[in-house]
Amino acid sequence: MSDISWIIIFGALATYATRVGGHLVLSRFERIPRRVSAALDAVPAAVLSTLVAPAAVSNGPAEVITLIIAAIAALRFNLIVVLLIGAAAIISLRAAGLG
Repeated sequence: MSDISWIIIFGALATYATRVGGHLVLSRFERIPRRVSAALDAVPAAVLSTLVAPAAVSNGPAEVITLIIAAIAALRFNLIVVLLIGAAAIISLRAAGLG
């Protein structure tokens, strides 16, 4: 087996273990504490930030402008609309030669 196959297998096992582990820990609570619930609600935004921030910092002005547009749109619209606005912004800005 190649190294890449092993990486995929161990990555899948690690992902499965963290999901099952999280479920087992949370299943011990009768009610999820408010702080834990707030922390779990913040996870998607934290993951998205780790994906977006490096691209905004290491690439050109199109990514930075798109990040600003998406942040402003997020104050008004739901996630799907913000993603569509962000995609349209980056496509348009790159087509205009900013990327």
